[in-house]
Amino acid sequence: MHKELFPILVAATLLSAPVAAQQVQVQEHLLDNGMRFLLVPRRGDPNVTAGWVARVGSVNERPGITGLSHLFEHMMFKGTHTIGTRNIKEDLQVIAELDEIKAQLAVEEQNMIDRLRLGEIDDLVNPENRTPNHQQLLEEFNRLLASQKELLVKGEFDRIYKSAGASSMNAGTSEDFTIYFINVPANKLELWFWMESDRLSNPVFREFYTERDVVREERRRSIESTPTGRFREEFNSLFWTSHPYSWPVVGWPSDLDGITRQEALDYFAVNYAPNNIVACLVGEFDPVEAKRLADKYFGRLQRSPLEQAPVRTREAEQMAEKRMVAYAETNPEVEIRYHTVADGHQDDAALTVAGTLLSGRTGRLYKSLVEDQQVANQASAGQDSRKWAGFFSISGIAKPGKAPEEVEQAIYAQLDRLREEPVGERELQKVKNRYVASAFRRMENNFSLMFQLLIAETNRGWEAFNTDPARLQAVTAEDIQRVVGKYFQPENRAVAIYYTKESEAGEAEMDPLLASLSSRERAAIQPMLAGLKQKPAEQIEQQLARMASVEGQVPEDQRKVFDVFRQLLERRLKELEEAQ
Repeated sequence: MHKELFPILVAATLLSAPVAAQQVQVQEHLLDNGMRFLLVPRRGDPNVTAGWVARVGSVNERPGITGLSHLFEHMMFKGTHTIGTRNIKEDLQVIAELDEIKAQLAVEEQNMIDRLRLGEIDDLVNPENRTPNHQQLLEEFNRLLASQKELLVKGEFDRIYKSAGASSMNAGTSEDFTIYFINVPANKLELWFWMESDRLSNPVFREFYTERDVVREERRRSIESTPTGRFREEFNSLFWTSHPYSWPVVGWPSDLDGITRQEALDYFAVNYAPNNIVACLVGEFDPVEAKRLADKYFGRLQRSPLEQAPVRTREAEQMAEKRMVAYAETNPEVEIRYHTVADGHQDDAALTVAGTLLSGRTGRLYKSLVEDQQVANQASAGQDSRKWAGFFSISGIAKPGKAPEEVEQAIYAQLDRLREEPVGERELQKVKNRYVASAFRRMENNFSLMFQLLIAETNRGWEAFNTDPARLQAVTAEDIQRVVGKYFQPENRAVAIYYTKESEAGEAEMDPLLASLSSRERAAIQPMLAGLKQKPAEQIEQQLARMASVEGQVPEDQRKVFDVFRQLLERRLKELEEAQ
């Protein structure tokens, strides 16, 4: 993800929850090139939350170019023909020369890969294994990179927006979409139309090969350097037998090292064409004027003659239980996943309600595993309905002195109870009421509304935002029994067991705040903590203010991660203040 990460994380946690029963009024505007605009005028706030989403994520990749969707998220902030360069003519010439040298380097790199495969060498990065020609090409390549650096105007895209009073520019990549958004003053809305259409019509993927290294470092920090990051990645690949959800959004290391700029350009031509993009505006604006600006600026984009191919490979039916055992510097834990359904499936709503019945401090898992049996310190569950497939995940952290297998069996007992005993009418209605209350609060926030409308549009259409509440309210106790009996079968699950492994220095020392989280939660929060010590107090204060504005919208099962991250920010801010 680009820049400050927490707003996207918070928004992503809201996707699995339904929206409020209140209907949102959306005006649609379809351009001749196929691009669609969703307009939600709101009086009272002199700002507009503006965003657009490309219907492309890691699920649209293939082996060899995994991580390309996420790489594009980074590249889209590199500027255009008019932004980000001191001399566009020289800039493009250097880029062409870099591509030419890179093509020659690719031959040398493939020779090294062949030698590694045959056992002639054991290290691809050892300079001693390079040929003289390989080394010479690298030196020329690095010289060109230095020349390119002299032509760049770093961060100009961000600076232009900030100088106009815009804030919270960010982006995020998921398995199914890539989203870009910002908050702009109402009187600067035309600037947004020009800036965003310019980076779609005249992008310059400068620093492409350097940015691959940046993403590679991001992968190292967020996955490879965390206690359970690579185990989570391995478990995800174990769970999916054939589906492209099996590879990580950030991509496999070897693919990140090998992706070429030409592959990126081909990918962009189809997946970032206007007929594969939806934009949304929420806030203080005139819809008539917004439509005029959309036609003027985004109307110049050319529709792609090639439509994006649908995801063809479906998940193969699982025939036997899968299990993974890992030893990591984490608390003993179990995670159980069941294959379920995609977003909008007729069983999606019942599975979502089942997840809420189990989760939170008032949920069945906490009451049974944490309070009554005292085998776990934490337990949660939830349905993850993605565009093409879905799964139901349940996890629990073992209490000191208890084994993760005890937590696992206690979880199965609660699933058996859901299967065998109808949920009481009062308990079921309390869950539905929680949905309505929390979803109503989310609708009051412009960013949350924009985000949810765009994601709904990428799946089944934004209308699902208004129709899904009725689907959830219609879920019965019999529906829950049926879906639990149908999907929660031993042969349909994968189980990950984590045992505590001491570090080389002995028992791993961990911040008490982080120790209170599950390993999965720590893995999610780790990228946000990277670089925290380098952030100035002003940025931390802004981030805390944004978190305060969405605090009431955080689902109960995500509350702990939210609170821990806020406390870490507050503690760091206090350290900076005391150091002054």
